Amino acid sequence: MKERTETTVEAVARPPKKQTTSILTAEDVVIRYGDNVAINGVSLAVGQNQITAIIGPSGCGKSTLLRAFNRMNDLVPSVTMDGKILYKGTNLYDPAVDPVEVRRRIGMVFQKPNPFPKSIHENVAWGPSINGLAKGNDLNELVEKSLVRAGLWNEVKDRLRDPGTALSGGQQQRLCIARTLAMNPEIILMDEPCSALDPVSTTRIEDLLFELKDRYTIVIVTHNMQQAARVSDETAFLESGKLIEFGDTDQLFTRPANKRTEEYVTGRFG
Repeated sequence: MKERTETTVEAVARPPKKQTTSILTAEDVVIRYGDNVAINGVSLAVGQNQITAIIGPSGCGKSTLLRAFNRMNDLVPSVTMDGKILYKGTNLYDPAVDPVEVRRRIGMVFQKPNPFPKSIHENVAWGPSINGLAKGNDLNELVEKSLVRAGLWNEVKDRLRDPGTALSGGQQQRLCIARTLAMNPEIILMDEPCSALDPVSTTRIEDLLFELKDRYTIVIVTHNMQQAARVSDETAFLESGKLIEFGDTDQLFTRPANKRTEEYVTGRFG
């Protein structure tokens, strides 16, 4: 059996962090799948127009917590939740809150690109169209603007009627990002969006994240610690459903406050 070697994650030089307000807050969140506790008493605050990364070993609850932020777990019958998730001070789990509206304001990009079996144009236009957000020329302008913001317009502007599934994997993921942007969200949740992509496509997505955070708040789950160190402003480390440490990314990776965090980011487990 090979001896496991330690890895290190260097801090990434980035501009000084701006003072920010919290837009999304978890308060003592407990999530269960039946009797199994997947998230155990997690509290954290997501800063507006920042990139927040959630890291941790497989099965620690990263994706479960992410999906709680826009009520995607509601679609799983066995899931129950205690605690609060506040969006601009409103409890998203209040019975009066419409989960469809929650998912419009807090969009989701999944691990594997999942374009609809429609044209590139229809992929982006479908959500705004059925929700009455735009039509006619306004809808076409929205499609173009969303593809521009997703860094895809120049690559597809002459082939908008082609099927979205004909694009490369990296292009499909950016198409899915454009589809999310077309709904005019304030927060974008990303569940390991680069795990199925090659290094070149991964770099394109990471560069895009820096551009998007001027307009949007981004929360990204990633199994890649180097990626978390590169792209995020703050990082949350989960283990066995518990929040072990949360704070400034550079500090968490270079001067963690918790020994368990240090062991994880240096590759001693996970």
